[in-house]
Amino acid sequence: MQNPARYTITAALPYTNGPIHIGHLAGVYVPADIYARFLRLQNKDVVYICGSDEHGVAISMKARKEGITPQQVIDKYHHIIKKSFEDFGISFDHYSRTSANIHHQTASDFFKKLYEAGKFEEETTEQLFDPEANQFLADRFVIGTCPKCGNEEAYGDQCEKCGSTLSPTDLINPKSTISGATPVLKQTKHWFLPLNEYSDFLKEWILKGHAKDWKTNVLGQVKSWIDDGLKPRAVTRDLDWGIDVPVEGATGKKLYVWFDAPIGYISATKEWAQLNGKNWEPYWKDQDTKLVHFIGKDNIVFHCVIFPAMLKAEGSYILPDNVPANEFLNLEGQKLSTSKNWAVWLHEYLEDFPGKQDSLRYALTAAAPETKDNDFTWKDFQARNNNELAAIFGNFINRVVVLTHKYYNGLVPTPNAFTTEDLAVLEELKAYPDVIASTIERYRFREASQEMMNVARLGNKYLADQEPWKAVKTDPERVKTQLFVALQVASALAVLAEPFLPHAAQKLNDMLQLGQKDWNFLKSDVLLEPGHQINAAAILFEQIDDAQIERQMEKLDASKVSDAAAAEVAELKPETTFEKFSEMDLRVGTILAAEKMPKAKKLLVLQVDTGLDVRTIVSGIAEHFEPEAIVGKQVMVLANLAPRAIRGVESQGMLLLSSDAEGKLHFMVPENAVPNGSTIS
Repeated sequence: MQNPARYTITAALPYTNGPIHIGHLAGVYVPADIYARFLRLQNKDVVYICGSDEHGVAISMKARKEGITPQQVIDKYHHIIKKSFEDFGISFDHYSRTSANIHHQTASDFFKKLYEAGKFEEETTEQLFDPEANQFLADRFVIGTCPKCGNEEAYGDQCEKCGSTLSPTDLINPKSTISGATPVLKQTKHWFLPLNEYSDFLKEWILKGHAKDWKTNVLGQVKSWIDDGLKPRAVTRDLDWGIDVPVEGATGKKLYVWFDAPIGYISATKEWAQLNGKNWEPYWKDQDTKLVHFIGKDNIVFHCVIFPAMLKAEGSYILPDNVPANEFLNLEGQKLSTSKNWAVWLHEYLEDFPGKQDSLRYALTAAAPETKDNDFTWKDFQARNNNELAAIFGNFINRVVVLTHKYYNGLVPTPNAFTTEDLAVLEELKAYPDVIASTIERYRFREASQEMMNVARLGNKYLADQEPWKAVKTDPERVKTQLFVALQVASALAVLAEPFLPHAAQKLNDMLQLGQKDWNFLKSDVLLEPGHQINAAAILFEQIDDAQIERQMEKLDASKVSDAAAAEVAELKPETTFEKFSEMDLRVGTILAAEKMPKAKKLLVLQVDTGLDVRTIVSGIAEHFEPEAIVGKQVMVLANLAPRAIRGVESQGMLLLSSDAEGKLHFMVPENAVPNGSTIS
C-alpha cells in the first residue's frame, strides 16, 4: 500500500500462563517495536497494539497445576508481562487484556453479528468426555499416542515431536490429563466457521495478491493449508473459562480462544481510542489504513487464514497488508523450553543486566530468525555488546564528544575547507536514511540494524584514519573540520539508532542537545550547526565481562541438571515409625501476608494464621511464587517444628509442598476451605 493514511500495528497477544522470554522478543515484539518507532519518526499516524491473551486451555491447565484459579493465574502473569515490556522499552501505544469488559463485549458482538447473518454452521458432534471429572475435554486436556509418529505424549491438538496438527479423537489410547481416566465419546453441539467457503477468497487475496511482498514461509504455510482442503473450524468449546457464547442454547460453552484472541486487537484499539479521545474505527475500517500483524510462525494459520476469514465474514473490516512472521529462536543450540526452564526470561534478564536493554535488543535483532530458525548464545551476545556496541558505536561517540569538549569547550567548531575524504563521508552519510528506511519497510530488520551499525563504523573509521588527536599538534585548523564532520555522523546516529537502540539514542540525543528530531532532520545539509553547545560525554555501552556470561551459563547448566533429576523418581527415604510420625503436629493455616526477604533470592517471609496463633514462617519458595499471589491461600503447616533463625528472622514452622516432574512446587491444600487450626492426620 502506497502512502497509507495511518498504520495499525499488532503484536501477538502473549498467553498469560508464564513470563516473556527471548524467543518471544526476537520473534515478535522487538521487530514490531522497531517498525512502530521508525514510523513515528516519520510522523506517521500509528497505533501499536498488544495485550494479554487470558482465555483458553493453557490458562486452565496452569491454574490446575498451581492449585489456584484461572483469574489468579492471569492477574499474576499479566502484571509480570506488562511490567517486563515497560521496563524493556517496548513502546506499545496500548497494552490491554482479553479479560477486560470491553473485550468481552467486542468479541460477543462480533460473534452475534456472524451468527445472525448465518455465517456459522451448527453441528452436533461426538467429542471426548472425562467421566470422572464430568466434563468435555478440550484438546490440551487430552494426551495420547500420535497416529503419525508414535509419540506417546502427543496433545489433542498437536504432536510436539513431529509437528502434526491433530484432533483429540485422532489420538491412540487417549487419556485425560485432568483425572487420568480414559475418555469416552459424548455428543455436544458447537458452531463452526466454514473455512472451506473462503478458499477462493484466500487464494486470490494472499497467494495472488501478496505473492511478491509476503514472506515465503508465510505463503508456504498458507498454500499448504489451502491445498490440503480447508474444513469448518469450531468457534466454540466446552470449557469453564473464557467468554460465554452469547446465544440461546449455549450454556456452559465458551468462545474458542482463537476466535476470541485476535478480536483482542480490535477491543484494545477501542480501549486506546476511549482513553485518548479518538475514533477507533478508521484504524480498522478505513481502506487507507495499513494493518500489519507481527507474529511467530506458530500463529501463521490463525492470522492468515482464520482471522481474515472472520473479518471477511463480518464484512466491515480491513484485511492485513502484511503478516511478517518470524521463525523460532533457539538457545545455545537447543529449542527453547519453558517447561524445562531452558529459556532466558525477560524479567530475570533485566535484573541481571540493569541498564542493558539495548544490548539484548541489538543481539536479538542481529540474530533475528527472519527466514529460518536461528540461535542465541551468550557468547555472541557478549561479543555483540563488547565488539560492536561498545567498541564501535560507543567508542566513536565517546571520542568525538570528549575531543569536542577538550578542544572547543563543547562547541561545534566551524569547519574549514573539506578534503576528498570529508566529502566522501558526508556523501555516504546522506545515503543511509533511505537505505535503512527501505530495508525496514521490507521488514528486514536484521539487515537494517547492520546498516545502522555501518553508520557508526563509518564515523569510527573516519576518526581512526584522521587521528585528530595527532593532527591538533601540527594542523589545529584541520581538526575543526574533522570534528565537525564526525559530529554530523554522531547526530545522524541519534536518529537512525532510535528504532533499534532507543535508550542509547536518547542518551546520545541528550549529549548532543538535539531536542526531539524526526526522520526529516536527516535531510538537512548540516545536522549540527557551528557554535552549537553539546553536553559532556556519557558511557553508552558498558563492557560485559566473562563472569556475567558464566553466571548465565551456570543457570542453563542448572536447568539441565534439574531436568535430568526430574526424570528420576526420588529414592525412598529410610523407614520411620508410626510413633515418630504421630509426633508431628500438622495443621491447616492461611497466609495473611508475604514479602521477599531482602538480599535472599529464594526466601519469603510469611505471616500465617494457624488457628492457634499468627506466626512467622520463612520459606524457600520465592522462585516459585509471587508474594501477592499467595496471600489468602490455605496451606498445610508443620506447627510444632522447633523454631530456628534464618537470616536473622525466627521461623516458627514449615509449609508442606509437593514438587512435580519439572521441579516446580505446589501447595498441598484442602479440597474445600476448612477452619484454620484443623488438624491433618
